[in-house]
Amino acid sequence: MASIQTKAELEKFALKNWNAINDFLVNWQNELPLLPIYSSVDIRESSQKFAAIDHNLYPAGFNNICSLDLEMSVNIFKKTIYKYYPETKTVSIIPESNTKNTFYLDHLNALKSTLEAGGFQVFFTSFDEELFQDQSEIKLLSHSEHEIIFYKSSVANGKIMVDSHPEIHIDFALLNNDQSRPLPVPWTELTTPVHPSPGMGWYCRQKNIYFKHYEMACQKFAEHFSINPDLLSAKYKAVDGVDFSTKEGLENLAKGVDQLISETSPTTKVFLKPSQGTYGMGISVVNSGEEVLAMNRKERNKMDIGKNHIKFTSVLVQEGIETIITYDGAPAEITIYLVGGESVGGFMRTNKERGTVSNLNSKGMVFKKFCFTEIEQGADHAQQEVIYSIIARLANIASGLEMKELLSL
Repeated sequence: MASIQTKAELEKFALKNWNAINDFLVNWQNELPLLPIYSSVDIRESSQKFAAIDHNLYPAGFNNICSLDLEMSVNIFKKTIYKYYPETKTVSIIPESNTKNTFYLDHLNALKSTLEAGGFQVFFTSFDEELFQDQSEIKLLSHSEHEIIFYKSSVANGKIMVDSHPEIHIDFALLNNDQSRPLPVPWTELTTPVHPSPGMGWYCRQKNIYFKHYEMACQKFAEHFSINPDLLSAKYKAVDGVDFSTKEGLENLAKGVDQLISETSPTTKVFLKPSQGTYGMGISVVNSGEEVLAMNRKERNKMDIGKNHIKFTSVLVQEGIETIITYDGAPAEITIYLVGGESVGGFMRTNKERGTVSNLNSKGMVFKKFCFTEIEQGADHAQQEVIYSIIARLANIASGLEMKELLSL
């Protein structure tokens, strides 16, 4: 039986043994053939546990990180990019095509500025011809009125080329497009280094596979330090073969919900997440399998099709974690950003229109910047930084294990 059985014991242990924990995580990361170059992890904290509830390999939201943390990340970005290609001078950021989202453009500006502070020359290169029509570049204005230029790009002789500026030599590409719709790029022909791997896009990635690896990572960590692994993760079930439009597979999904509730508590709320879902789309919260069977057409349509018309057929059935974190009286959750496997900052996602066991990544959400020491929760600030960092880094290691499987590394 693990010696650490409660959240309070975990917090005390983590703060007291941070150096040993950090060494363990660093050594484990170094054993993996590949890690995400950057990512963001959504974390829920309840009165009983902490848990990573999502992991984004192509993160948006760098504009929501406090300036002090962004400054800290400059050298970490530089070190990480040099690890992959030490001669890098010019970096290409390959963005989403969502040019109407001006907050996303703020994110791109923050990411570009951070890389430029590291001494890189940075361009936004897009392969989406529909954006350009007869133009070779388009100028956009972010919410905070920063000018963003997308350059139409192509691949020639295995290299990323800026069509209107053939003299520009791209040394390294930072992919910021989750590829829920695959980009028309011959990735296997590229000699320009691209990270994160295009092979980890949502056209092939599955939350069900990811959380299998996260569970394994938590178990290994917990076993090493004699911790109850339930303190580090939310329970889940994976259900495949679901068609929300025809109702095929809904009975199996309902059984999965009831099984999860039987393993947790009769009052547990259950999150239904499309296994290939992104941007918080297609998420439902239910109290029983009966509610799954009783879904009306509108509810089923929400679960059926996601971003870029991905058809959802696999579902992550995940234990709902009731957040104890609040901001201005509204429920909140933590998002931690990592670069090169190191935690570099984060923010709170808060939503006055939702409850403490709800999907906060939905209409009404607001982002509250914080540096780690500004977390308002009535707990020791250094302690919270340690715990959130551990969860985020375990989530990142899980993606390293996921990459090892999916990319056959």
